[in-house]
Amino acid sequence: MTDAAVSFAKDFLADKYKQIFLGGVDKRTQFWRYFAGNLASGGAAGATSLCFVYPLDFARTRLAADVGKAGAEREFKGLGDCLVKIYKSDGIRGLYQGFNQSVQGIIIYRAAYFGIYDTAKGMLPDPKNTHIFISWMIAQSVTAVAGLTSYPFDTVRRRMMMQSGRKGTDIMYIGTIDCWRKIALDEGSKAFFKGAWSNVLRGMGGAFVLVLYDEIKKYT
Repeated sequence: MTDAAVSFAKDFLADKYKQIFLGGVDKRTQFWRYFAGNLASGGAAGATSLCFVYPLDFARTRLAADVGKAGAEREFKGLGDCLVKIYKSDGIRGLYQGFNQSVQGIIIYRAAYFGIYDTAKGMLPDPKNTHIFISWMIAQSVTAVAGLTSYPFDTVRRRMMMQSGRKGTDIMYIGTIDCWRKIALDEGSKAFFKGAWSNVLRGMGGAFVLVLYDEIKKYT
């Protein structure tokens, strides 16, 4: 499943959660409740989708670490082989190692992503007839803010994933809190944001999908 397809699925789920969190809420007279409902919808959509796609994301990260090794040292032949070997050695729990860190980051990211975007669009004079360029500008700004806000969680998630499968002295972090602490003390706060801007640029596709989904809804 591509990132665009996953993003589209999250947009769909967010709409379903809005029906639960925003039923009967007037965005003009109940602004903060409307804003909180959008935040909750985005966070819930992100957490739900992550339950299904996390094993693939986990395997992709393990493969990325494996690619740099010499031929004889490589553990996996491909994505399928990676999933099967992790499952055989660690069971279903092995495919969800680091899930807690990831779900924290995705809730923050998607809550900001949908919460700010939908609230900002909802406050426009005519939200349903907003020019696509204006919608894209809002979406791009929101994607950048959401990406930078949640990126430290993503950094910790990747660090924890990368040490999966290691044993003994090869293990750098004994847990999530230990990972946060060691990065902050040994590398400084800037280390949490290494690669953040490239991630923001990559998120431009997500902004486009968000706008495209809104445009499609106009005709359904």
